[in-house]
Amino acid sequence: MAGEAFGERPRLIAFASTSMPKGALHGLIGDVSRAGGVVVFRGFPGGSAAGFTQVLGEMARDGDALANVGIDPRLFRAFDVQAVPTFVVATSDFELCDGFDCTTQVPPHDRMAGNVSAAHVLETFAGGNGPGALIAAQHLKRLVGDKP
Repeated sequence: MAGEAFGERPRLIAFASTSMPKGALHGLIGDVSRAGGVVVFRGFPGGSAAGFTQVLGEMARDGDALANVGIDPRLFRAFDVQAVPTFVVATSDFELCDGFDCTTQVPPHDRMAGNVSAAHVLETFAGGNGPGALIAAQHLKRLVGDKP
């Protein structure tokens, strides 16, 4: 599995909020993007797409990093994320349910919450015996500059 491609969907997911400190959010977006993951927000703060775009424009100086940023409340529901930042490394692709009353069956995964770096999360997961160890090692290689 360590030599396989990541699949169609990123398996490193960082859950974030525009209420996070700007420096932490900027670092999170840059690091997770370099690692080949995605940063996901629950929705538009205050219902304002323009406000969200403005905040992201200030946070991500590298336009390519914004390609790895999205909004998906289904992911927050699927992984029951109540605090940000939260990091998840999933072992496989999965389908998100679209309804409000459905439950997504998430694959085995490693999870960590707290104001820590993406490198710390990936090193911890890769060095552990958790379900996401091999995938985390691949993302860690990308973060530090090696391609898996």
